Amino acid sequence: MNAAPESRTVHTPMPRVLWCILALLFVSVAINYIDRVSLSTAAPMLVKDLAIPPAKLGLLLSAFFWSYALLQIASGWLVDRYEVKWVMAIGYLVWSLATAATGWANSLTALLWLRLLLGVGESVAYPCYSKILAAHFSENQRGLANSLIDAGTKFGPALGTLAGGMLMARHGWRPVFIVLGFASLLWLPAWFRWMPRGRNPAQTAPDEGPSFKEILSKRSAWATFMGHFCGNYFWYFLLTWLPSYLVNERGFSMDEMAKLSAVAFCVTGVATTLTGWLADRAIAAGATPTRIRKGCATFGLTFATAVVGVAFVQNATGAMAILMFSCVAYGVFASSHWAIPQTIAGPSATGKWSGVQNCIANMAGVAAPAVTGLVVEKTGHFFWAFAVSAIVVLSGAAIYAFLVGPVTPVVWKVHGQS
Repeated sequence: MNAAPESRTVHTPMPRVLWCILALLFVSVAINYIDRVSLSTAAPMLVKDLAIPPAKLGLLLSAFFWSYALLQIASGWLVDRYEVKWVMAIGYLVWSLATAATGWANSLTALLWLRLLLGVGESVAYPCYSKILAAHFSENQRGLANSLIDAGTKFGPALGTLAGGMLMARHGWRPVFIVLGFASLLWLPAWFRWMPRGRNPAQTAPDEGPSFKEILSKRSAWATFMGHFCGNYFWYFLLTWLPSYLVNERGFSMDEMAKLSAVAFCVTGVATTLTGWLADRAIAAGATPTRIRKGCATFGLTFATAVVGVAFVQNATGAMAILMFSCVAYGVFASSHWAIPQTIAGPSATGKWSGVQNCIANMAGVAAPAVTGLVVEKTGHFFWAFAVSAIVVLSGAAIYAFLVGPVTPVVWKVHGQS
């Protein structure tokens, strides 16, 4: 189970069918994150309508991640055993209906259950994405492919926060959830038209591929799990609490909050897409995946620690400039944090590896909203919430720099052979 030596990657252009699949994955993850961020956008209104205090709001905002994170391992197993196209379609249907039903919720308990259901549906997404990319995209295509998918996680919240915030300000939060959930179902016919056909070349039989125990024996596996957790803490802190911070502490209106949040998410998406494209070009020109992928992850998280400056600077313009810089830095990290395990694990193990990684990484989605809610309730402001985020992010940079090994495919033991 040793790593294969690194070699120069030959540039391989993507055929039209892969561009179509990638476009659908981009749209699906954008909708995925619009659904996630919609509750954060509605938070200032929910607090008033349902009398939710900060600590309970933090609990509500983290509820999605309880089911989402815990089901990642099962989802990773599913996509390694069954056709990924159907796993993706069923999960998508569940999360869209959960979003629509949120518009009819009339209590904190109902909202909690629907967020848990949303997490169940969305839990299949990233194991499916990783399986498809590892199976159908070459090494020098994965940077751009992963970056476009990650950009969907930024442009989705940007659109969701901007349009959702403005629509909620005019029509209330309930109609927005109902329309969003049912309109999202229009994606499914396109997926049935363009989804990968036939048996996935990376699909494994029950006795093939490495076991979870084999994967967990690799130091790089645990390093990618924990490094991704640290990066996610930063992102979920912004995704769940930035709207409330801008409205409650900075005094912005709902419209202003929506525009500023959208800009922050958009600059992150542009940064990750551009970095992913440049990284692919560098690898195709002869640079090693280890140098490029690890470099992006390490330096991106290092500079993202500048986010703590948002709480220091009193001037709103200066604070927002620091926020945008931190988002750009995070975008550099996000261009590579999925490409690394896809290369190391290889097609036969990427479903399980990605499932465990996303399980642990998305515990940050439980921690960041809840910790922030407690800190804000105890201190009355966001300073320490930004400070904690910066410390966690710096820890992630150190993990990628010193604990992740060479970004080369592991040669797994072939099961059934001596």
